[in-house]
Amino acid sequence: MRALLAICVLALVTPAALGRTMDRCSLAREMANLGVPRDQLSKWACIAEHESSYRTGVVGPPNTDGSNDYGIFQINDLYWCQPSSGKFSHNGCGVSCNALLTDDIKSSVRCALKVLGQQGWSAWSTWHYCSGYLPSIDDCFVQFDSFNSLNSLNHGHFKM
Repeated sequence: MRALLAICVLALVTPAALGRTMDRCSLAREMANLGVPRDQLSKWACIAEHESSYRTGVVGPPNTDGSNDYGIFQINDLYWCQPSSGKFSHNGCGVSCNALLTDDIKSSVRCALKVLGQQGWSAWSTWHYCSGYLPSIDDCFVQFDSFNSLNSLNHGHFKM
């Protein structure tokens, strides 16, 4: 009976510990809600696709310098986040690497924007996949933009 209880508890806890898998549009909408300019969203979606397959809970294999990369944007622990192991980090984002592995992507987005501001898009080794033509991200917002317009109509902002 205890074994069954332990298995049930693990089944409930494990998915949260593994993070979530987003898709191009859910990432774009969340990033837009966090204030990321819409004209950058297709680039961020491309980076997330190639770095982590849109998974928030990914820790990459060790790099040649022994560092690891964390989260949906694979942010490096030598420069940008503090690993829980306590090994040295410049921790440029002032954040725990574990904070980059959660379902809430706010810390990942803030840190990724800081990396972008200091190093540009080429900070991501997968940037070569994303530096050319990218499909528009606008299709991710069509139903939401339409809903918001209808919602405004229904709340008396426009009278017919």
